[in-house]
Amino acid sequence: MPLKALLFDVDGTLAETEELHRICFEEAFANAGHDWEWPRDIYRDLLKITGGKERILHYLDRMSLDIGADAATRVAALHAEKNRLYALRTKFGVALRPGVRRLITEARGRGVAVAIATTTSRSNLDALLAAAFGRAGAAWFSAIVTGEDVSRKKPDPSAYLQVLGLLGLAPSECVAFEDSLNGLVAAKTAGLPVVLTPSIYTEHENFTGADCVVSDLGEPGRPLRHIAGWRPKADLIDVPALQALLVARTGERARQ
Repeated sequence: MPLKALLFDVDGTLAETEELHRICFEEAFANAGHDWEWPRDIYRDLLKITGGKERILHYLDRMSLDIGADAATRVAALHAEKNRLYALRTKFGVALRPGVRRLITEARGRGVAVAIATTTSRSNLDALLAAAFGRAGAAWFSAIVTGEDVSRKKPDPSAYLQVLGLLGLAPSECVAFEDSLNGLVAAKTAGLPVVLTPSIYTEHENFTGADCVVSDLGEPGRPLRHIAGWRPKADLIDVPALQALLVARTGERARQ
């Protein structure tokens, strides 16, 4: 089965952005007069909840905090302020994780589509893509599905299923890239093979079921570290390696 598309998650996968999100959440809370603090240990736990507004609502419920009858409106305003701060901070630049730009560039050059399936908001995605790929960053991707485009967020597979529909491809023709357990479950439920690169906020999670777990995608002269699952022959993940992964996965299914 030929490889036809790469499907990328965003936060933690394209770039290590979760710490920046955390800082912006705390700044948004302070700007609104709230003394809420989300240190790294709390934020790591909150990341089990996908979606920024959902994360705030979960925190309010968990801490028994009452912000009034119009809580949903206030939470939406807090989230919008967080996104504004995130967009401002990303203007100073965003470093993609090792191998991401190289692999995306190679895929596009070989006629392999590149798409995004994320539960982050479109404004956050636009800010990241502009910072990492330039003002026309979104044009690098053949299909984009964000949190606003689905009614159910990861670990639900809706984002991946919608991207597959937009591309007109079968899961067996694609490879998904994720960094979290929620993302892994979403991609596998959609039937996709998954290359997982744990991020600083997810490295403690159980990634059983991922087809390949590596430290990152690797760069020439900066080899990746294999963690679990299928092992690429080279020291980096490139298009031929991903094609080999699909072949290995097809052979494994035939033996079952």
